[in-house]
Amino acid sequence: MSLETWLLFSSAALIVILIPGPLSLLMVSNSLNYGLRRSLPAFLGGVSASICLLSASALGLGALLLASEKLFSALKIIGALYLFYLAWQSWLESRRAARPANAEEQPVNPSFRAMFWKAFGLGASNPKDILFFAAFLPQFLSAERPLLAQLLIMIATWAVLDLGCKLFYGLSAQGAARYLRSGKGHVWFNRTSAALFGGAGAASLLSR
Repeated sequence: MSLETWLLFSSAALIVILIPGPLSLLMVSNSLNYGLRRSLPAFLGGVSASICLLSASALGLGALLLASEKLFSALKIIGALYLFYLAWQSWLESRRAARPANAEEQPVNPSFRAMFWKAFGLGASNPKDILFFAAFLPQFLSAERPLLAQLLIMIATWAVLDLGCKLFYGLSAQGAARYLRSGKGHVWFNRTSAALFGGAGAASLLSR
């Protein structure tokens, strides 16, 4: 891959990654509820999901989804149900934050594995991302150069940019943490998150 092509790919990838979505919202939510350092497993889970989707697209899964309407619909339903699950989790968190603080009640921090797989599941459950990568990657591939080397460079570049953007969202959330971690701020943030996750799930089911 030439330097010019790599710069074009990096610029396009950065624009795409910076567009907020359900996974970005999860990163912000985790950073506020558990702190930035405790949320690192979720960042890694989200990036790992992107790497898997990129690899799946490169292996032709995108073409398979385009050819099989039933498979695409099934994966879309699974992704929507997972978004509804996250909406329910955010709603429960808002109810917990609304309760009076109890000195004997200790905050429950999810394990590394739980946070990783929660983010990975959200990132990997959208078949539209696979279709997007299947359409996006060929624009920067050259038939005159080794295909594997080009794909590895793209995947590594995307992973670095994706992790950087997720950390950016987490750090940005820290700026508003004083208000959003307060009683009313915490409650309304999680209620808003629940509404957005639920809306994204409904939009996924209704979209064609």
